[in-house]
Amino acid sequence: MPPKPAKKSSTTNKKEKIFHPSSRKAGQLARKALRKEKLQNLASKRTQKQGSTADFFGFFYHAIPEEGALTLEELHGIIRDVWLTRHDKELEEERAARRKGRPKSTREVHLEDLKMRETELYRTGMEVVDLTHEPTVELFRQWDQKEVAYLDLLRFIRIFSNDPARVIVSRPGKHALIVSSTAKDATVTAVDDTTMAIDEAPAT
Repeated sequence: MPPKPAKKSSTTNKKEKIFHPSSRKAGQLARKALRKEKLQNLASKRTQKQGSTADFFGFFYHAIPEEGALTLEELHGIIRDVWLTRHDKELEEERAARRKGRPKSTREVHLEDLKMRETELYRTGMEVVDLTHEPTVELFRQWDQKEVAYLDLLRFIRIFSNDPARVIVSRPGKHALIVSSTAKDATVTAVDDTTMAIDEAPAT
């Protein structure tokens, strides 16, 4: 009996539907999922080094996009969906392991307090490297992930969970590339085809 070509065709078609290297949307989704997974894995492996400056900015270093800069919305998404939730799995495990009626473990209390503090910091204004600013992103890519003093060359912004469109330039950056681009930024920048005012933090 001759083979049934329909099955081969079906298998081929199925493979073609799964792999679409030229599909822009598929590529975007894959990169987004990969970056989120990488950030979550990175955060989970650095539990013992929590709180260090290099550790905090190392997380955002790995959030740098492959090309260009992030949008403000994407930056908020990384903080909201990855940074603030990085200990959620461990917290759930601590809660599941606790018997009914037993007090919380020291670790559970610590994780809850940490998340509460970071959530409040994000609400009132969290300072991060400005990953929406291309000159800053390009310089950040050159960081060795060790030298904290290098970070002073970069531009920092303060963003707020309760007012996502608000951005305050908390540290304008000292590198020549950033200084030369400041005049072009002026006081208004475009983010996803919407304009938002950029406040300048008062000089100290």
